[in-house]
Amino acid sequence: MATPRERSTLDVEGATLTALVARPEEVPEGGPKPLIVALHGGTYTADYFAVAGSPAGSFLDVAAAHGHVVFAFDRPGYGGSTVFPPAENTFARHTEVLARAVEAVAKQEGAEQVLLVGHSIGGMIALMIAARAPRLPLVGVSATGMGAAIPPGGAAEALAELPADATVDLPYDQRDQVMFGPAGTYREEAVRQAHGSYAPTPVMELIQAPAWPREHLAAVAPEVRVPVHNVLAEHDALWDSAPENVARFASLFTAAPFVDASVARATGHCLDHHLLGHALHLRQLAFAEECAALDGVR
Repeated sequence: MATPRERSTLDVEGATLTALVARPEEVPEGGPKPLIVALHGGTYTADYFAVAGSPAGSFLDVAAAHGHVVFAFDRPGYGGSTVFPPAENTFARHTEVLARAVEAVAKQEGAEQVLLVGHSIGGMIALMIAARAPRLPLVGVSATGMGAAIPPGGAAEALAELPADATVDLPYDQRDQVMFGPAGTYREEAVRQAHGSYAPTPVMELIQAPAWPREHLAAVAPEVRVPVHNVLAEHDALWDSAPENVARFASLFTAAPFVDASVARATGHCLDHHLLGHALHLRQLAFAEECAALDGVR
């Protein structure tokens, strides 16, 4: 059964942000667990985290069942959040706005620990927040569906060739080919639910995404001073998940207390929406437990 969810609206940095919120039914034994703030990738709304890839439920379901409050924000340009003009719709601007949003909800919820979870573009922005927002009570960052290398001439670069001032709403079948792995790695029900989370996308961010590893990763990574969890899909159509690229990504986070970087088997780019997305969620929540415990002894 899906965890009850609520919609929340927040005004920060001159922008309105909407969020999908899930809460545990009761305070976990031992006290509150880290507040999780989740950031979706391109072409999705915050409902990305409400898609049940397996019968165990969605990320929101699993995280709430394990005692976490989760705020999944619609990034600017998605859901009910403010639409930035193309010139302002940069990852740096998203970082500013969403960092203030994380601060606001952490204060609102009385959270002493925050874990950032970001998928794809959301993972890039989560890492940028971790690098540039030292006032946040962050204990860790889990960035999935993004890494160190994008294959030349692939789907990501093709999307980046669209006009920068446009908004693109790709047909479901085209998105499914990019987002999902081979037949047998996902449920048709998950595909149906995913269609409900797809959204028109500002092309400006699809232009920035393929350049992010080249233009930002080397500068951002050494500034992240909390543990990092990174997972790429085995069958990712947008990123190169070869072992050497996974290792290279991890090696750049020289100030992080530790980095867990790996490949999720039998998944495509939208890892969470696959049958083994549940295994990913359990690993993310185990990472949260580890980060919370280590934060208490550092």
